Amino acid sequence: MRLSRSLLPTLKETPAEAQIVSHRLMLRAGLVRQSAAGIYAWLPAGLRVLRNIAQVVREEQDAAGVQEMLMPTIQSADLWRESGRYEDYGREMLRIRDRHERDLLYGPTNEEMITDIFRQSVRSYRQLPQMVYHIQWKFRDEVRPRFGVMRGREFLMKDAYSFDLDYAGAELSYRRMMLSYMRIFQRLGLKAIPMLADTGPIGGELSHEFIILAPTGESQVFYDAAFEEIDYAGSAFSHQSPADLQRFFGLMTTQYAATEEKHDVAAWDKVPPERRREGRGIEVGHIFYFGTKYSRAMNFSVVGADGQPVYPEMGSYGVGVSRLVGALIEANHDAQGICWPDSVAPFPAAILNLKQGDAACDALCEQVYAQFAGEALYDDREERAGVKFADADLLGHPWQIVVGPRGAALGRVELKRRVGGAREEIDAADVLGRIR
Repeated sequence: MRLSRSLLPTLKETPAEAQIVSHRLMLRAGLVRQSAAGIYAWLPAGLRVLRNIAQVVREEQDAAGVQEMLMPTIQSADLWRESGRYEDYGREMLRIRDRHERDLLYGPTNEEMITDIFRQSVRSYRQLPQMVYHIQWKFRDEVRPRFGVMRGREFLMKDAYSFDLDYAGAELSYRRMMLSYMRIFQRLGLKAIPMLADTGPIGGELSHEFIILAPTGESQVFYDAAFEEIDYAGSAFSHQSPADLQRFFGLMTTQYAATEEKHDVAAWDKVPPERRREGRGIEVGHIFYFGTKYSRAMNFSVVGADGQPVYPEMGSYGVGVSRLVGALIEANHDAQGICWPDSVAPFPAAILNLKQGDAACDALCEQVYAQFAGEALYDDREERAGVKFADADLLGHPWQIVVGPRGAALGRVELKRRVGGAREEIDAADVLGRIR
């Protein structure tokens, strides 16, 4: 993408309404613009980040055997009345009435809808277990939306749902999803800790929230260093092996981990001092097991192996995709701007032409740009070098490819790593291979 033709409106000054780092940097870097309280338009660079995160989530859910589908944003109030949640959910639910005076709502979550879909489609125990997910926009009418996309009213979320015949199967589904989540966060370059949590308005009997570490996090967390030593993305655990999942779940639940609200000083004192870790954390995911709460309330049963009706055991599993954009920035920034991990950056590299109009510089930049097939950001503006460097640091591209007259005459560029600032001079023809 050529910066001279891009909708990438960077700001030098910090907007007054931005209270936290991620909100300030998302506005300054031209990733989003607010359209109403807690509602944001995603501009091209921000949308690229959002899609990159969603793709990592999608790949790991697919690898765990979860089927992708897509449910609508608007739901029938009648389904929520069946479950008993329509009145109980509170004012965060946006209630709507159509021209035929039918009650609808903008979905804050999808337990009722997915139960109804399975109720219409699944009849026999032979059709279970199953797990499905979708990545869809949600709306919760927060009384005080703040912190940009970290606590907005409209947000993009991956939510998944499992249906099993018994508790043992539901437990496997729960463990499989927890492993998938830890792999997602590791691929995103985040340190994540699963912590026992309250079930909230969704309800249920077993619940974990996933906290990522960030200096500007909203709550204090305490955990055992063992969590930092596990390679979730490696071959140590298989989604398909009950023994692996049991061993993995044991590691996740026997090591100490707690938010400030649930911190147990006596248990914490038993952790060896050299293994104690403290920090600030941000919640980015939540998983629930709630058994037959919805299948019974909505009268969804299947014919069991003995011919008797069985109410499926259910769970739901959420990851805040749009919230992760803000959380990643909170965990990866410096005084100059954003420091994107390679896996989610809007562009892998920025090409900085330090003398726009110079024949050698222009030709070499075009040569490098062609290597990326349009997937790099080419700063071809007629701006001072200082402006281009400042914007590249603000936007946080993992690599900067600097082209000046001296190097261009020799067919060479300076390659700079955003994090750490390491620099090297290489032949222009080798840039793509070096970055990959």
